[in-house]
Amino acid sequence: MRFKTQGLAIALVVSSLLTGCSLDGDDGKDGANGNNGSNGSNGLNSLIRHQSLATGSTDCFFGGTKIESGLDSDGNGTLEDSEVTATTLDCHANTVSTSGSTLPYTVLRGDIDDGAEPGRKFEIRNGGYGSDMVKHPTHTNQFYALTDRGPNANYTGDQGKGKLFPTPDYTPRIGLFELQANGDVKQIREILLKDTNGNAISGLPNSSALGGTGETPYAILADGSVEVLREDMNAPYDETTNPIKLDDFGLDGEGLVALSDGTFWVSDEYGPHIVHFDADGKEIGRINAFANDTRDVFHLPAEFAYRRANRGMEGLTVTPDEKTLVGIMQSTMYLPDSSVKNLDIVRIVTVSLEDGAVSQYLYKQQKPQNSQSGIVALSATEFVLIERDGAFFAQNPDAMKHLYKIDISNATDLETFAVSGDWQQDAQLGLTKNGQTLEQLVLNQGWEGLTNAGIMPVEKTFVADLVAEVAYPHDKLEGLWLINDHTIGVLNDDDFATWSTGGVLEQKYLDAGHSKVDANTLYIIDGLELTPEQ
Repeated sequence: MRFKTQGLAIALVVSSLLTGCSLDGDDGKDGANGNNGSNGSNGLNSLIRHQSLATGSTDCFFGGTKIESGLDSDGNGTLEDSEVTATTLDCHANTVSTSGSTLPYTVLRGDIDDGAEPGRKFEIRNGGYGSDMVKHPTHTNQFYALTDRGPNANYTGDQGKGKLFPTPDYTPRIGLFELQANGDVKQIREILLKDTNGNAISGLPNSSALGGTGETPYAILADGSVEVLREDMNAPYDETTNPIKLDDFGLDGEGLVALSDGTFWVSDEYGPHIVHFDADGKEIGRINAFANDTRDVFHLPAEFAYRRANRGMEGLTVTPDEKTLVGIMQSTMYLPDSSVKNLDIVRIVTVSLEDGAVSQYLYKQQKPQNSQSGIVALSATEFVLIERDGAFFAQNPDAMKHLYKIDISNATDLETFAVSGDWQQDAQLGLTKNGQTLEQLVLNQGWEGLTNAGIMPVEKTFVADLVAEVAYPHDKLEGLWLINDHTIGVLNDDDFATWSTGGVLEQKYLDAGHSKVDANTLYIIDGLELTPEQ
């Protein structure tokens, strides 16, 4: 049995080997083709659209082209906004050259001898739009600009020191200007400033009760002679019956705000006053430090009446929500007197337009007696301001015309500073220590006299040097036009192209060779970092 079993197993193995070595058979015939599948849907078309951008565009301020692309999802052959997946911008270059774009002007008077060029007459130009500038609330390529009190010069006459007014009937005004595609500036409108009754105001000084500092006005008559300006120019001066002509509505405007409701706020160097004007230039409200002024809707702290002559509230802006005015004095106030003149301490004030609530902060200048001559809000606490000297670059290569960003959020509010012991709030002088004003403390102890007590100035960051940017040739950098978060426009005060040396009037020249007359000139600086941090 064991033998038979082995034989069977061998037979099976051999059989398996023979089977594994056999050849494959021929392939069978192909089966019939299956039915075609249904057609797939067509792919989406890619679309492109081009849009020309005008000057003032939020995408390209100087104009250009916006190129948008995407897929035609709804198949209507038109690229809808919801279908845009990519956008590129081809922006034009800055159309305002580094030499700037001059504003148009007319001639107010051309019959006065040029004291700088004997035998020649000079032009008093209108002009004068440079005390401040501000963007139009809705038209992005337009701006408003402000004049001051009108052409004037230092002069001493029979009634003492004062100002010589070659056009004493000049009315301060606001101009509306538009930047053209080629970089030119066109004037659109002129708004004369008026009193509460709708009468045109002047730029003549106020009475002493409302901030006047005793500046006596003088006029140049048609024959070239100079006389004190009086109520009746056909009668001789008399202190009682024909006194010096003053104007309690007169303004020396320096700061400008344009609100979205069409009204304006103007700050000045006389009071200082902050005056509210309607869209046609008529006064509708006022803020100042004089408690007895019945025109006031709110009051500044009493210490602001100690402004230094010709260095009042040089800058004014409003927070983006249009609820708070923010003003800055030009230089150190005479608080309490001129002994503090040569300092670097400057006051900033904020006024709520809802209830008149006031805050005060301190700014530390780069150099004593510099000028803060413009301010514009980036946010509720951040601002760009001008700090400058009074030099012409052509005559002084060290001329300083700077922009700084400041932040008041960590600065000390002088109105809420905790008083006790030596520190008190004086009704006339504001915050004091042992009866000394903050200006006196800086004079006697330096800024440490304040910071050691916890009084901190606003934080400041350098933004731009206009001399380095455009070889800025003018002495008075004063206007700021915030265009966007990287572009700003600046404007100078040309003093109506009028200057004086030793009380003698002359053309205002930019250079010692008298080859170029000063003029209101717009410069636009881009590539800046102006984005608020808050």
